[in-house]
Amino acid sequence: MPHSLEVNSLAPAGRKSNGFPPLLFVHGAYCDAWCWSVNVLPWFAARGYAVHALSLRGHGKSPAPEGLDQVSLADYVADIRAVAADLPARPVLIGHSMGASVVERLLAQEGFPGAALVSPVPPSGLLPVLTRLWWGRPDFFWHAQRIHEGMFDVVSLNTLREFYFTERAPREVLAEARHHLYPESSRAVMELAWRGSTAQPGDHDTPLCVITGGADALFTPEDAEATARRHAAHTIVLDGLPHMLMLEPGWERLAEALDAFIKSSVPIQDPPRER
Repeated sequence: MPHSLEVNSLAPAGRKSNGFPPLLFVHGAYCDAWCWSVNVLPWFAARGYAVHALSLRGHGKSPAPEGLDQVSLADYVADIRAVAADLPARPVLIGHSMGASVVERLLAQEGFPGAALVSPVPPSGLLPVLTRLWWGRPDFFWHAQRIHEGMFDVVSLNTLREFYFTERAPREVLAEARHHLYPESSRAVMELAWRGSTAQPGDHDTPLCVITGGADALFTPEDAEATARRHAAHTIVLDGLPHMLMLEPGWERLAEALDAFIKSSVPIQDPPRER
């Protein structure tokens, strides 16, 4: 399985590393590595980082031979661990949404040079979030299901924009997003539904930060604060940015926040080991 996973990678610009560990980006539910590859990977590579974004099994070009609905969060953890082990140095982990929860589960088992949880699923699980959406906008579920089944009508795409982006999202980004939306493992979603679905902090000293968009229609800044408290971490709220903040105009603020966290909290590494 590890060698069949899709990984988008960029070397440091000019092949000159800034001395920090590689960065490994993990996407959220229903998406793939593309979401990080459009803006964020080139930005960091231009600043001397080796960067990688994987597509979890069943997403992008990564197969799920066992069938997507049989895939668990533990399987996604195994995907990250396998890709991380194949890198020349232990990476900083950056997970978005469901991907942040998967990163949390891996951090509960072992330490890394650093980690960032971006728009993470809150410790209370998905159920309160979905309940809030049901009472406020029950049509969200109908349109979300149509999009995930590949039915991209105008109304459903507008709903996608409303909940995952803002009105500033470029039309070409939404058009390209259509090619990077997938069904999600129902098993993984159910595992995320309940309180306690996110893993307890591990017994290690991994530097960690939590970043969220102030205009996130799915997870509120208060949700992010709850995650940060579990890890005794700092929360960075980027005003005006939505759930898919890495694809929204102003995404540079996310990259800058991640860069500042890494430079202030993650030690420069020894030269990478020979492969």
